[in-house]
Amino acid sequence: MKKFFKKIFSRFPLVALTIIMLILIFFAVLIGGWYWGAYLLAGVVPERIITVVVTILDDLILIVAVVNVVSRDLVPETKIPWILCIVVLNLLGVFIYILFSSHRPSRRQRKLYKELYTQNKPYAVRSVEKEVLHGELGHWANVGEALFGSEPSAAVRANTKVEYFPTGEDFFKRVTGDLEGAEKFIFLEYFIIEKGKFWDTLYEILVRKAAAGVDVRVMYDDIGSMGKVSAGYYKKMRKLGIKAQKFNPFVPVVTTLHNNRDHRKILVIDGKVGYTGGLNLADEYINETHPFGVWKDNAIRLEGEGVFNLTRMFLGMYQLASKQIEDISPYLVKYEAEAEGFVQPYGGGPVPMYERHLAEDVYVNIIGAAHDYLWITTPYLIIDYRMKQALILAAKRGVDVRIVTPHIPDKKIAFGLTRSNYMALIKGGVKIYEFTPGFVHAKTFLADDKVGTVGTVNLDYRSFLYHFEDGVILYNVPALKDIKADFEETFATSKLQSEEDAKKSPVWRWLCEIAKIFAPLF
Repeated sequence: MKKFFKKIFSRFPLVALTIIMLILIFFAVLIGGWYWGAYLLAGVVPERIITVVVTILDDLILIVAVVNVVSRDLVPETKIPWILCIVVLNLLGVFIYILFSSHRPSRRQRKLYKELYTQNKPYAVRSVEKEVLHGELGHWANVGEALFGSEPSAAVRANTKVEYFPTGEDFFKRVTGDLEGAEKFIFLEYFIIEKGKFWDTLYEILVRKAAAGVDVRVMYDDIGSMGKVSAGYYKKMRKLGIKAQKFNPFVPVVTTLHNNRDHRKILVIDGKVGYTGGLNLADEYINETHPFGVWKDNAIRLEGEGVFNLTRMFLGMYQLASKQIEDISPYLVKYEAEAEGFVQPYGGGPVPMYERHLAEDVYVNIIGAAHDYLWITTPYLIIDYRMKQALILAAKRGVDVRIVTPHIPDKKIAFGLTRSNYMALIKGGVKIYEFTPGFVHAKTFLADDKVGTVGTVNLDYRSFLYHFEDGVILYNVPALKDIKADFEETFATSKLQSEEDAKKSPVWRWLCEIAKIFAPLF
């Protein structure tokens, strides 16, 4: 009973109630306006003329809305569902389109982002010259080269040790020691934090370090952590000396701003050590709890120059959340570690802010450059035409393309949409594996023993279009061997999907095919 009331009075029902109220208000205004207008005009203007005028106005509004959809610089997959929404739902569809189609961060956020972009420019200095990079990597250097011009934080770095963790448990063991050794600052940015063994252990260290004078900053996504911690949890941390922010706080107003979530997972210690990967700070990520069977995730640890990029990315998002510009130079430590290969930590975000599909571009570039094999893990496979064709074309030119997805889903609709893409990919030569022990949350690419990427970017529209994301491109680093070994172990515990498997549950598959039309909108 206690849990029932907690759910009833949480913020989730408030969101649903707000949406329902807005729709009811819309219909009340629409219907009320019609009857009030008819009442005023009764006996003055014939009813037939009123009907004709209203019909013409209605059609003009629909035409203008459809023309606006066609002419806007939107992802092609979003145009058809918006037109369907407008045509089928009439003025209600126009109302929904106006309300939800922009997916633009607020004007204040865009303005602040431009200031932060300018602030970052002086620090966007290459540690590896372009000619050296192309000489060392050949065509693989082009995978992340274009990112640098769009995102100052995405410079390629040398002198960085990379350590790969194939499970959350491995990450947990390693990160606690690093946190204990922090001397100057600790930065954490995570989509989800939740009370339990994982977070509580880290939190206890953070509180002690803050009391000892270490600059400790924690930022978590408000909706990502909704129901995991209290609405005012960041205030509790502030009282204990931790500089806490929650990103894009939820307010009970229907707005597309709520779609722009901070999905990044970054941890930086003294500017010398940095972590990222798929892991959030909750117990299922280290298999302390098992809501979806075995939780398969990963993370990487950087030590050296590459941490410079992660530090800048964190400080940029932290200032975006706090709405205050600060001098970041004291935190940009230049630290080198002897190591082979190169790393390129990068960030991406909502297309209207970044003006490019940065996260998707990285994946498409790796797919296009692969020659022998391309292996991928992703929790969701809800992809656009561009990504689907890139994968199929790679398979058709002889690349061994394999994708590992979950067998036990965390979200049934997302799982259905994922499976709805199997048939086209399998027919195109792509091998799809389902991780039978449970849920895969790792977002990993590996190609030809040469290049890989580990980060937060799912193969879905939300990661490509709406969320703030991060990852690290790895070029010729020894840790790629560890990533390959992890893939081989994962394949051994996964089931290869056939066309017959893809045909199962025809009714559900048919419903998901219909739902897939609207997937880009949400």
